[in-house]
Amino acid sequence: MSEQKTIPALDTIPTGRLGLIPLSSCTELGKKVDAYLVQWRRERENASKGYAKSGYERDTYIIGSKTPRFGSGEAKGLLTESVRGDDIYLLVDVCNYSLTYPMYGYTNYMSPDDHFQDLKRIIAAIGGKARRINVIMPFLYESRQHKRSDRESLDCANALQELTSMGVSDIITFDAHDARVQNAIPLNGFETVQPAYQFIKAILRWDKELKIDSDNLMVISPDEGGMGRAIYIANVLGVDMGMFYKRRDYSTIIDGRNPIVAHEFLGADVEGKDMIIIDDMISSGDSMLEVAALLKKRKAGKIFMCSTFGLFTNGLKRFDEAYANGAFDCLITTNLVYQTEELLSKPYYANCDMSKYIALIIDTLNHDSSISHLLNPVDRINKVLNKYRNHEEI
Repeated sequence: MSEQKTIPALDTIPTGRLGLIPLSSCTELGKKVDAYLVQWRRERENASKGYAKSGYERDTYIIGSKTPRFGSGEAKGLLTESVRGDDIYLLVDVCNYSLTYPMYGYTNYMSPDDHFQDLKRIIAAIGGKARRINVIMPFLYESRQHKRSDRESLDCANALQELTSMGVSDIITFDAHDARVQNAIPLNGFETVQPAYQFIKAILRWDKELKIDSDNLMVISPDEGGMGRAIYIANVLGVDMGMFYKRRDYSTIIDGRNPIVAHEFLGADVEGKDMIIIDDMISSGDSMLEVAALLKKRKAGKIFMCSTFGLFTNGLKRFDEAYANGAFDCLITTNLVYQTEELLSKPYYANCDMSKYIALIIDTLNHDSSISHLLNPVDRINKVLNKYRNHEEI
């Protein structure tokens, strides 16, 4: 099947010559996105129109960029070609902890702060010459510090305002911890994209015998903050939803957060039913694994753990042990953040490749067309469900 059939016709004139700038943290993802864009624009029927002569079809849309550092740890942003009049899309993974730089003879690992500063350096190097600057930041920088509950900083809101003040017109993120943070920039574009379609597709590919009805399947939110995404998937699949809420000890702070005392369950009987646990991120994994164990104690069937961002800050040992003990059957995360080879090799792991989805968003926005159909994938989910029920290839 041709990729052309999966994308809209896009007969509108592009906003400007497309330019893709994946920072060093997003190199691999950027290459995959670029490959889709190159292929689609060569195959598209309207590629022969007048605007094709101005760089619509190219061998690559990636614009070279560098962020070299001095021995003191200071840095600068560089572009290797002109971006005047271009519609620029910057990709950055602020969670990529694999990159290093020298500092006073030591090797320093890049933190989210370093990645964010590099993003601003490249925007500064553009120097206002681009027609439009868009930032695709899958994991929203400082999104866990999105509200003020004490005498503390509002880092995410400050970061968004910094970007817009530098000329960024649109910010695209995935599964924002709390989308209301966009209130900090009410006059600028802000989109938070849910990978619900990709999760459902990955689960159906993993298990060909899954029964999708309210008697055999449930969607579980591991906490009250994730109810929205769980309700959405449960409604689309036509199954029940359950929720755990966390009882915390608010008199103590450990590792920057109040420790969880217990998980309490609200929902129907789970005995014999397969479970889809859905959350925005797995940090240490303690919460997700505890929820899975509690569901198994309630005699649940197969357990699929889905998370947009697999950070695995404490490593994978606990997941290995939990899988060996039968606590879960499949772990699904996306490639929106850095993934280790160890993770990709695990027998229980399924990877959701989001590069095609990002390319669709970029291609559509560059043509100044609506992305509403991409943000609400109900039709695509129903199509893949019909294929699954008809035993067709997904």
